[in-house]
Amino acid sequence: MTGKPLRDLEDKAIESSSYLASDEKSSNFRNSSPLDPKDKKIETHPTVKPWVHFVAGGIGGMAGAIVTCPFDLVKTRLQSDIYRKAYKSSAASGNSMGYLTQAGTHFKETIGIISGVYKVEGFRSLFKGLGPNLVGVIPARSINFFTYGTTKELYSRVLNKGEETAWIHLMAAASAGIATSTATNPIWLIKTRVQLDKAGTTRKYKNSWDCCKSVLKHEGIYGLYKGLSASYLGSVETVLQWILYEQMRSIIKQRSIEKFGHGGNKSTLDNVKEWCQRSGSAGLAKFVASMVTYPHEVVRTRLRQAPMQNGKLKYTGLVQSFKVIAKEEGLASMYSGLTPHLMRTVPNSIIMFGTWELVIKLLS
Repeated sequence: MTGKPLRDLEDKAIESSSYLASDEKSSNFRNSSPLDPKDKKIETHPTVKPWVHFVAGGIGGMAGAIVTCPFDLVKTRLQSDIYRKAYKSSAASGNSMGYLTQAGTHFKETIGIISGVYKVEGFRSLFKGLGPNLVGVIPARSINFFTYGTTKELYSRVLNKGEETAWIHLMAAASAGIATSTATNPIWLIKTRVQLDKAGTTRKYKNSWDCCKSVLKHEGIYGLYKGLSASYLGSVETVLQWILYEQMRSIIKQRSIEKFGHGGNKSTLDNVKEWCQRSGSAGLAKFVASMVTYPHEVVRTRLRQAPMQNGKLKYTGLVQSFKVIAKEEGLASMYSGLTPHLMRTVPNSIIMFGTWELVIKLLS
């Protein structure tokens, strides 16, 4: 008589323990944090609509271009063989100087050129080429950030199960560089020609539109794409910058997680510090990328400048231009205008990427 009740009690106990175990598992599942570090998709793929990248990139590029335009003017003139002879200074004997001394000399030279342009050609001349520069920068940065953001999401989802890696960043950056160079080369060619145009009675172009009509009339549609091969080579700089920026940004983000945890409460000061760190990372990434790939800038300027020699174009192609410049002026000339270039591009990248992040945050 007692065996059956005991068995019933044992069965009920087993059922009760099974229920409690299953309830505990479901409770753990319900209470698990949506920001669990194992959930990499949520952590590494914030949802940003493509048009937000487009708008934010354009605004960031515009802000950087306006602030740093005078340095862009100096850089372009120093890359040109016409102005390089006119601005030649004691920096030419820099082989006997130390690197720091040369850098100081180049910095002084850059400021001197800006001062000279201001005195001789007027304040407005410091912003020569700003019109086509803005017309080029806004779509260029919009296309670059839009293509990079979109292809990064696409490549990571299709090729790597939604995870971001360095090679995904590399492919996205290369795609962005090629798309941007192809779409905007005519604008940069016109900007270069206008910046190299002398002031006074010998001025060749009235404005950017006059320059465009002149190129189409005398050189055809192909003339607007001179220097495109050097621009494609310059995509290497874009690739390096994006990869370095993403790696440094990842380190900053990881440190923030270790300090505050996922979704931790950060003060306004902490957020500002992180924003400054990310913006500074963009500047450092640009500095390294520029130092490695700068010679293509000089070659591209010469190809766009299109000087004549004995009735024929002096520079006809990428490789030929490298050979001619190295033979006539030496390898050091491949870094002509580097100081004003760095003085422009490093703060430009800081402003541009910083503005891009702020606009993305506002629009998202």
